[in-house]
Amino acid sequence: MKRVLIIGGGKGGTALLKLLLATDSMKIVAVVDIDPNAPGLKAAESNRIATGSHWQDWMGDDIDIVIEATGSEEVLGEVIKARSGNTVVIPGSVAYITAELLEEKETLLSRLKSEAHTQELIMNNIHEGMIVIDDSGSVTFVNKRAEQIVGVPRKDFLRKPIRQVIDQTRLPQVLRSRKKEVNKKLSLENGKKVITTRIPIIDSQDRLKGAFAVFRDITEVVELAEQVTGLKEVKKMLEAIFHSSDEAISVVDEDGLGIMVNPAYTRITGLEEKDIIGKPASTDITEGESMHMKVLQTRRPVRGVRMKVGPAKKEVLVNVAPIIVDGKLKGSVGVLHDVSEITSLSSELRRARQIIRNLEAKYSFDDIIGSSNEMKLSLEQARVGAKTPATVLLRGESGTGKELFAHAIHNESDRRNNKFIRVNCAAMEEKTLEGELFGYEESASPQSKQGAKKGYFEEANNGSIFLDEIGELSLHLQAKLLRVLQEQEIFRVGGSKPVRVDVRIITATNVNLEKAIMSGDFREDLYYRLNRLPIFIPALRERIQDIDELSSHLIQKINQDYGRNVKGISKEAVTYLKRYNWPGNIRELENVLGRAMIKMHIGEEIITLDHLPQLPPEQAGDKADTDLMNYQGQSLQEAVETFEKQVIAAAFKEQRFNKTKTAEALGISVRNLYYKMEKYNIEKDSMQDFS
Repeated sequence: MKRVLIIGGGKGGTALLKLLLATDSMKIVAVVDIDPNAPGLKAAESNRIATGSHWQDWMGDDIDIVIEATGSEEVLGEVIKARSGNTVVIPGSVAYITAELLEEKETLLSRLKSEAHTQELIMNNIHEGMIVIDDSGSVTFVNKRAEQIVGVPRKDFLRKPIRQVIDQTRLPQVLRSRKKEVNKKLSLENGKKVITTRIPIIDSQDRLKGAFAVFRDITEVVELAEQVTGLKEVKKMLEAIFHSSDEAISVVDEDGLGIMVNPAYTRITGLEEKDIIGKPASTDITEGESMHMKVLQTRRPVRGVRMKVGPAKKEVLVNVAPIIVDGKLKGSVGVLHDVSEITSLSSELRRARQIIRNLEAKYSFDDIIGSSNEMKLSLEQARVGAKTPATVLLRGESGTGKELFAHAIHNESDRRNNKFIRVNCAAMEEKTLEGELFGYEESASPQSKQGAKKGYFEEANNGSIFLDEIGELSLHLQAKLLRVLQEQEIFRVGGSKPVRVDVRIITATNVNLEKAIMSGDFREDLYYRLNRLPIFIPALRERIQDIDELSSHLIQKINQDYGRNVKGISKEAVTYLKRYNWPGNIRELENVLGRAMIKMHIGEEIITLDHLPQLPPEQAGDKADTDLMNYQGQSLQEAVETFEKQVIAAAFKEQRFNKTKTAEALGISVRNLYYKMEKYNIEKDSMQDFS
């Protein structure tokens, strides 16, 4: 490494200092100037280089080069005389020339940078994207528009192989062929469509330096062209959909005049296009008001309105919605559903629900309506019960919602993802119920000729089983249930081997179990097992303030069942409902609201006092009037059965359709009552009579 002494800290010396600092082969020993404020001295000090005012102090054998930058011939002569034999002296004239060259270089570099910046500004502000690659295929330049079109930031472009960024690019082919490609279409991975021109970069010596591509985003132009050119096809497709739809559709303009109907509409209503097109929207209606006109007046859709249409008075369910384009009403579209088809589908849905009902819990605590203190207490107890494995005993009158609580407790428990099975203990004879609960071993019953049959307890393993009307179990079945609770195992009917089960048991009753224990009809040990967590569900008369919420909830439920669009109930009607004692509880309230909605005319949305049936006052101790039968030529057995049917039906009606109270009034068991009611089809007849 050469050791250098610079004499003179002026313009030339400073320029040389900067030049030498950029080299690794020379080391500046010192910078000397008689002017302490010379810029070269300050530059040297900032770079930790020694400075001084007498160059003689630095002359010696260890200095390889002395640069005389003062421009003084006298100083140059003295330096030459004082140098050692190996020291090279460079005169000031050379220093000046060097300084001027460096200054010119800086000027040129500055101009070059300015021009490059201007070019970059131009490239980044043109509407076309530009990408440049070198001869190896790596990206060396990309402008902002290219970043936007491709959707890749600059840092992920530069110094990357172009195919790594744009897989479909043909720039590498242009490099190989050295031929340009003009106005070629390309689809990018982000879905953009571009028109691109690719040009190789070849210098004056015919050497390949790289290639560049200039491209323009034409996605919007292509889409617009496709929309314009495909408008007829789209229209034809929409018309094909409209005419092939199985839904009956009618369209009217803003004045309520018919403009379109499809074949399904003709099939359901029996009316042709000529009967509707250009005619008022009410032309097709036999009974009811025009929902098209209502929608045009209110600009709001209507749904689920029943009416009769066409010469055959076909009953349909109508949904109508306004057609609004850019904020302007252009007409309305209506969809008609054949009620007979809906009824058939509803019937199938009910059957499916019945199948599913015993396999899953469909209600949660959100489905239990009520904000009274009595109901809040019951819900709080139920939520606590859901988080524990304890057996739950739900107590309350018929129709208070015990089954909803059972569903909700299961759905809130850690068994929610397993089966929930509901069993009505009063709805089956003892032998049948035993087999259904505990199952059969092979050949133990005619029902199991093809093999053993699992019972409900096995089906509900790891889940929950809800035993409704637990007070109606026979003592024999009570003993078997007690074993399930104590040993967590069951014996199938006809079996001798125990089967382990892990089942959460939820029970419900509306009878006085304590009284049943005193009379010997219910085991005391089972009672204490079941009564670990008793939850008392209040009767509706004990939480009258909940009628507002319950009514709103039940109206929405009945809307779905009946296909109506009732919005609510008036204050006068609610006040009237609150004055009643509700012996049938929520089930009776739902019945009353359903009957009120049946009486409402199409288009009425609020249940008023006039819609409600007259609620009879409580008449304790009254007996139903029965007429003595005259002999009609029937046998004594037939006469007895006819009279028995009349008595049971009258008692059932008097007890407000409460089976438990009816059984108590007649002095028979609930199970026996179920049997006789099914035999005489009493419930169906009585409900029709009640309606």
